[in-house]
Amino acid sequence: MKKILSTLVATTLLAGSLSAQAITVGFSQVGSESGWRTSFSESVKAEAEKRGITLKFSDAQQKQENQIKAVRSFIAQRVDAIVIAPVVETGWQPVLMEAKRARIPVVIVDRNVSVSDQSLYLTRIAPDFELEGQKAANWLVEKTEGQCNVLELQGTVGSSAAIGRMKGFNDVLKQNPGVKIVRSQTAEFTRAKGKEVMESLLKAEGGGKNVCALWSHNDEMALGAIQAIREAGLKPGEDILVVSVDAVDDALKAIADGSINVSVELSPHLGGPAFDVIEEHRKGKKEFDKWIRMGGAVYTSENAAQELAARQAK
Repeated sequence: MKKILSTLVATTLLAGSLSAQAITVGFSQVGSESGWRTSFSESVKAEAEKRGITLKFSDAQQKQENQIKAVRSFIAQRVDAIVIAPVVETGWQPVLMEAKRARIPVVIVDRNVSVSDQSLYLTRIAPDFELEGQKAANWLVEKTEGQCNVLELQGTVGSSAAIGRMKGFNDVLKQNPGVKIVRSQTAEFTRAKGKEVMESLLKAEGGGKNVCALWSHNDEMALGAIQAIREAGLKPGEDILVVSVDAVDDALKAIADGSINVSVELSPHLGGPAFDVIEEHRKGKKEFDKWIRMGGAVYTSENAAQELAARQAK
């Protein structure tokens, strides 16, 4: 009888321990506008499953109002933590204050938020968007020996990715006045808009004959744009150089076949670091760096095929 009781007690304690460790996290994602974004969502879901975390996932379809509704829903459900990949930077303070009053920690991933009180979130886990723009511009300046007319496809207006990449690229151009952006327009980070907007930019520039390069804030827009370049009778990667960010698999394939020249990597694997912070916070850690930077390589014809093969081998 003692052995039976002992076993029952041990089983109960183990179950209680496992129950205490299991947590629920609400994740508000921008949307599924790109291959990179889809990979990001899938990696977060896989990491949550691996850790035994119950993940409540919400796709905002690129609308901030949907994200705010989702976050309020997470608060009402009393989740243990909230992860937000914000559509735009502004407009977050009220709902983050609500989460703080409910004592629910928040981690920002990928894009940034602009708030007057940084204690409203634990940390932001993201790349340095300005550095991405600088890397892209430095490659272009070197490739063109400092002389180039550039078309720019901007990301979502007001998003930190678009703001940062634009600033970083332009900072390099200030030191290299021979490289200049002659036309710029948003294509909202999507492939379809990338093609549509590139068609109009090429027409505005006389068919693109006097254009040296395309600077795209992400690969999806670049992949759409190279279709437009081809349809204009030009060869992407040769007649018009193509410089981009994200280094998704489709972009690496395009680099290997010569239609994209360079892409700066943005890792989609942000779930692990976000969950690490949440777990550390639950163990009692209070202070975190407000920005945990994620690095990224630069892929060109020299290393894109090798990287793609390595990814496919995993």
